[in-house]
Amino acid sequence: MLDPKSSPLFEAWKNPETGLEVWLLSAEQAPLQQSFYFTSDCMSRDGRYLWFYSAFPPSGSGSDGRMLGVVDSEEQTIRIFPDTQFQHASPFVDPVTAEVYWATGASIWRRGPQPDAGAEFVNSLPQEVMRGRKVTKLATHLSRSPDGSEFFVDVAMWPRYVFGTLPVDGGDFQFWHQFDRMHNHAQFSPGDPGLVLFAEEFHSEPITGLRFPITNRMWTIRRGEDPRSVYREPTVCSHEWWDPDGVHAWSVWQQKETWRANVQTGEYERFDWPVKACLHSHSSKDGRYLVCDATDNFYRGCATTVHFKDCRSGKTLKIIDNPAMDGYIGSNYHIDPHPRFCCGDRFVVFTATVRGRVDVAMVRTDDLVAAIG
Repeated sequence: MLDPKSSPLFEAWKNPETGLEVWLLSAEQAPLQQSFYFTSDCMSRDGRYLWFYSAFPPSGSGSDGRMLGVVDSEEQTIRIFPDTQFQHASPFVDPVTAEVYWATGASIWRRGPQPDAGAEFVNSLPQEVMRGRKVTKLATHLSRSPDGSEFFVDVAMWPRYVFGTLPVDGGDFQFWHQFDRMHNHAQFSPGDPGLVLFAEEFHSEPITGLRFPITNRMWTIRRGEDPRSVYREPTVCSHEWWDPDGVHAWSVWQQKETWRANVQTGEYERFDWPVKACLHSHSSKDGRYLVCDATDNFYRGCATTVHFKDCRSGKTLKIIDNPAMDGYIGSNYHIDPHPRFCCGDRFVVFTATVRGRVDVAMVRTDDLVAAIG
């Protein structure tokens, strides 16, 4: 089990307001090292391995060309694997084997955390689906069915956006649905292999440059059926994720609140934040604790804060103030904190800029609970 306090790979940063210790991955194998996107757990279940994104500016971007790195807490090593260049936020970690899966082009690949593991081909969109068209995104973030047999893909292949599944065993692509405007952030239900949560996204028309707004964000789709709105009335929320119960989905609403909605009835609970603009949020498995990142003035690379909330008491705690990273790195690599509960809620992992560079950061959930009182 990773213990950042005793690991030579991490150094402590203490919040001057609260005394809370945040642990930064100070061992550097790349100039830029950041946490996963918040929908995906970056750690193995046993806590030995922690995967992260890395880049060597000016190469790569938030949409293509970053590489994966891994911390091995048993060997106390950190490694970067150049054969793992991935697109968007596609990486997915198998919690048992610690293998990482990622998307590049029209294909899914995987490798283990061992230095001699090597990349293995998993599956790819067939030519009869692509028909010579360029796949600009295979998956926003890969999610695996609860039985472990297939990955869901929300393919961007202009002028179409195609939903379907690619089996882990290399079997045939299964078509689910097709859209004429961008829909993305698709995520398999944690308990139902026939149900997926997804989002209507801002859509930019490639020829004219016209930008179409979101009018109704959260949807589900059941295998073999048409999409269904989560809410009874059109609702513009953002950055959704499944509750582990498979009955509810969470999201951020109006930049002030985190919502927990029943995906069948549309009924929801609201949890407010004392911030100007909440960007992303995430929940512990039992729903008692929340984290969020926020800003007073959003732009890529802006100054951000990360917060922790006890939903029973209503108390909140600021974890960190991240200074802005203006210039190329901030604008190019999607360095929002993206906080997430990881490794069975033992840690909150996020991206920090307090050292004047982009770092992987983590804090122990027990320390957060103790600090909030």
